[in-house]
Amino acid sequence: MSTLSTTQALQIIQGAFASARANGFKPMGVVVVDAAAQVVASAREEGASALRLDIANGKASAAVGMGVNSRVLAVRSKDVPVFFSAVASVAQQAFIPQTGAVLITDASGQVLGAAGASGGTGDEDEQIVTAGITAIGLTCA
Repeated sequence: MSTLSTTQALQIIQGAFASARANGFKPMGVVVVDAAAQVVASAREEGASALRLDIANGKASAAVGMGVNSRVLAVRSKDVPVFFSAVASVAQQAFIPQTGAVLITDASGQVLGAAGASGGTGDEDEQIVTAGITAIGLTCA
């Protein structure tokens, strides 16, 4: 069974920040969680507002907890908002079904965790975590 190392998580964050800077996005917060939705690493860029890590964690935890990227959850939550509100109220981890987090998988397709970002639009958040993940040779589900 593959696991996500702290070194890999920190490299994902570094790659995400590099992508954010290269694209001129606002200051970001990025959180990487393992397959049990436990934080492996997190960081907030200088100038990022106070809730960035909380929001990024909620996106990443929701993605790994439901087994799909947060973009899918954002769409699904529009169809059954009561269900997603109920999940958010009972989940042990933060749960924010909004675009900006993707699953991290190894070469065999095994889910290792998820990375979530907050600070830009949902598309920008998703773009930078995807860049961080692929930069270290892992894939996004």
